[in-house]
Amino acid sequence: MRAIVRVVPAHPSLTDYPRPSVAVDVAVLTVRDDRLQVVVVDHAMGGTALPGTFLHEGEVLADAAARALADKAGLRRVPFTQLHVFDAPGRDDRGWVLSVGHSAAVPAGQLPAESRHMPIERGRVAGELLFDHAEIVWLAVDRLRRDYATEVDPARLLGEQFTVFRLRRLYEAVFERPLMKDTFRRLVVPNLESTGEYGTDLGRPAEIYRRTGRTRLTPKAWATLTAPNGPAG
Repeated sequence: MRAIVRVVPAHPSLTDYPRPSVAVDVAVLTVRDDRLQVVVVDHAMGGTALPGTFLHEGEVLADAAARALADKAGLRRVPFTQLHVFDAPGRDDRGWVLSVGHSAAVPAGQLPAESRHMPIERGRVAGELLFDHAEIVWLAVDRLRRDYATEVDPARLLGEQFTVFRLRRLYEAVFERPLMKDTFRRLVVPNLESTGEYGTDLGRPAEIYRRTGRTRLTPKAWATLTAPNGPAG
């Protein structure tokens, strides 16, 4: 009797599949001169881009993002969050490159003096960026606004103590719109406590506040901060 030999196909290995390069890019937002801005850098290809780098073998994404911020923007120990994977096949002329976009928000005073910035207009970067970095910025701005509609200055862009006037100016920069003075005050003051000290705003005495443990804003905050209204009172 002739033996029947069954040929079992070998399991495919990872080398049987094409593999893309993986990059990380970080949109670092800040408020300077009462305007929302994003940190940008010169790119080796020419042009302007977000701080970014390629993932090294054995490296995790968070470490690559931290390395990009340190090496490209001079920023260290900056908290950041992952936004989205950008995987359009033609997003990078150099080849098949996936980018994992990240976002961060940093007080202007913590940025290196030589930092470059581009302003944000209508939620988008007001300038040309390489690749799809403008889309990363758009998502980062949306994330920042949703965070700021959830808590009082969660990125601590104002520091630990501030007046309600300065807090309102910060929120007007983040949301790119005027906010009614009395409406904004009613929104945030329940989440603040007075330090008992006074400073000055526009030449007038102004009470200085700090956050309490109740940092979360009312669920209606998003509608309040984004609804059309008239000039700030």
